[in-house]
Amino acid sequence: MADNAQTQTKTAINEDKIWTKDFALICMANFFIFLGFQMTLPTIPLFVQELGGSDQLIGLITGIFTFSALLFRPYAGHALESRGRQFVYMIGLGIFVLSVASYSIITSIGFLIVMRMVQGVGWGFSTTATGTIATDLIPPKRRGEGMGYFGLSGNLALAFGPALGLALVDIISFPQLFLICGSLGFVSFLLSTRIRYKKIEASQHKAATIKFDIFEKSAIKPAILLFFITVTFGGIASFLPLYATQKGIEGIGIYFLFYALFLMVSRSFAGRLYDAKGHIAVFLPGTLMIVTAMLLLVWLPNSLVLYIAAAFYGLGFGSVQPALQAWAINEAAANRKGMANATFFASFDLGVGVGAMTFGLIAASFGYSFIYLVSAFSVITSMVIYIGLLFKNGRTA
Repeated sequence: MADNAQTQTKTAINEDKIWTKDFALICMANFFIFLGFQMTLPTIPLFVQELGGSDQLIGLITGIFTFSALLFRPYAGHALESRGRQFVYMIGLGIFVLSVASYSIITSIGFLIVMRMVQGVGWGFSTTATGTIATDLIPPKRRGEGMGYFGLSGNLALAFGPALGLALVDIISFPQLFLICGSLGFVSFLLSTRIRYKKIEASQHKAATIKFDIFEKSAIKPAILLFFITVTFGGIASFLPLYATQKGIEGIGIYFLFYALFLMVSRSFAGRLYDAKGHIAVFLPGTLMIVTAMLLLVWLPNSLVLYIAAAFYGLGFGSVQPALQAWAINEAAANRKGMANATFFASFDLGVGVGAMTFGLIAASFGYSFIYLVSAFSVITSMVIYIGLLFKNGRTA
């Protein structure tokens, strides 16, 4: 009897264990692909300027990437359930590596736009897959906490990627930088070959191939809320380096470092808070911090305020994003987790793309500071919608 009790206890512990070999591998693979991506985030606008592009073109080139990812996420979501996790993930990683490496030979805006669209396809496939793979590996009872840990791999990349990209572009050429970014993606590809992936059952394969749709209905509410929040990211990724330069403020690389560090701080407790009390405990405090960050950027008198804005943005976004993702996944049926992730990240892409394109026009007409005022109102819209959902559904949304 005692032996059986001990065996059952060990089994329960193993079933609730987050940090397995496969989970560590997917986190490492996610880190390297995000590092390569984050190094291009603040440098692509500079590259567009070097090619002779305007603010409108910077917004277009940022937006076209995210819209390309958005269009292909439904295909990725269905392929995850019909062709398997490994197939989708490795295809996405391969496309990403080749497209980013191709930037090293680009000499025209037109060619860059085409390859940004190709990169978006790879990004859409790989990030939809990696979120689903992580979901497979995390015990359901600890999903909020586990997704928080998984998100840290991307946050670590964000802590170093933008600053590293900006530092390298001062000492090496853009072609050399893009080859390094492609090589980091290739490391992710190699790590992906070592992961044991969830097998697709025959019944699940049949369910995924009978019907093709473009979103998971149960993930719509968190996806809509996310859209209005990630609009802010379009303004930061595309125009904050240019805005800081215009105002004569140094330390934009440190901004991204501070943002990532405080993102990691929030991830250390927000996931557990979500598991214990639900999204109601993290959403409104998190979005309030994001609004504060945007208003600080509107003001932006010096580097200190820039860093304080980074801290608020990191704490807020790091609290809200994993809670919304866990909400989207938990509401979906077992054979719809891939589509739930696809819907969630499609909303992310749409917010960034709409933000980047819209803010390119706003910057040209009203200046950079107006971007962040509009961003603040976008997040307030998300807060209003959330409060409406609480009242409509008896404070459970």
